[in-house]
Amino acid sequence: MDEAHSVLDRRSSQLGIRQNLPQFSLLVLINAFVGAMVGIERSILPLIAEREFGIASRSAILSFLISFGIVKALSNLLAGRLSDRGGRKKLLVLGWLIGLPVPFVLMWAPSWSWIVVANILLGINQGLCWSTTVIMKIDLSGPKQRGLAMGLNEFAGYIAVAIAAYWSASLAADYGLRPVPFYLGVAVALLGFFFSLLFVRETDHHAHAEQAALHPPSSHSFKQVFLLTSWKDRNLLSCSQAGLINNLNDGMAWGLFPLFFASLHFSLDQIGTLTALYPAAWGLAQLATGALSDRVGRKWMIVLGMWAQAGTLWLMVFESGIGFEMVTMILLGLGTAMVYPTLLAAVGDASYPEWRASAVGVYRLWRDLGYAVGAILSGIIADLLGIKNAILFVGLLTCLSGVLVAALFRENSSAVR
Repeated sequence: MDEAHSVLDRRSSQLGIRQNLPQFSLLVLINAFVGAMVGIERSILPLIAEREFGIASRSAILSFLISFGIVKALSNLLAGRLSDRGGRKKLLVLGWLIGLPVPFVLMWAPSWSWIVVANILLGINQGLCWSTTVIMKIDLSGPKQRGLAMGLNEFAGYIAVAIAAYWSASLAADYGLRPVPFYLGVAVALLGFFFSLLFVRETDHHAHAEQAALHPPSSHSFKQVFLLTSWKDRNLLSCSQAGLINNLNDGMAWGLFPLFFASLHFSLDQIGTLTALYPAAWGLAQLATGALSDRVGRKWMIVLGMWAQAGTLWLMVFESGIGFEMVTMILLGLGTAMVYPTLLAAVGDASYPEWRASAVGVYRLWRDLGYAVGAILSGIIADLLGIKNAILFVGLLTCLSGVLVAALFRENSSAVR
């Protein structure tokens, strides 16, 4: 009897996407719901601030991103640590439970401060739900398919961001900025919650099975993991700073791009198309870039992706035609796609299974603090020097981040290979 249970445990802990396809596919779908929650805001929230609440200051408009970024970053850290200690599923369910009120608050908020509060709840939802789906896919896929797994995860999330951004802008063009576009959020939140509660299974036993195959095991306190991921390990340091800068420019894009395109006299439908093209290209390309990093390595995918983003940001401010801006949004998405799943896979490479969730949480702490840093920095520069100069400066930071990865990252220094 014990032998039969042992065989069953080994089979249920097999690593690989194909071996765990039903559960892996369900987690891909759930991450699409997570992405859609954010996408609903991307086209219209800065315009709501400007047109419904009469807020002129770019820094004040971007205040919702500051609260979102800080809370999401801390939630990532919490999700990583608690996932290592108590499992993944209950954090996923909790994240959806906290996200349920968000679309209702956005629909009926009487003041901008309510919008900021809604984005605090959204930050917790995103931190807990996105982090746990990432960790669970890393658990299931194993080291040989980690890049592909992250590519599929981020593909689902950012394609959903794009669809929701376009759809919410289209609804806003037809029915007004509120409340109709946020009905989509109600449906997404309910589906995400019930799918997670009823159908997702715990995956931490897969991480334990992978750890058991490694000799010797590696045990670290949370303080040691934090220091390794933030500073001491050159690969993890490279990933953490690149993740922060990447989300710094994404936070700038989220907060300033709709206002920049509106200043060029584009219609709401055109703004929705442009803001959707960026995450759409980002999401689709990750199907290839995540798997490609498994074959060619992580370093130059990250470096070239950061430089591609920087060049595109510098390029986009010198032309005002809709066709040209559509091209720049696609190029920006392709550059981001080279970086995003590759960074997650590189963090997975450089950490042992028993503390990998904590390392992912620390990395995502630094990465998503980029939203807050980007909102503060780009908002101040936009108020003082204009939106174009804010975009140019963020492009410079992105280029320098790529230089740092080129100097520090060692391709073959992973913990698990």
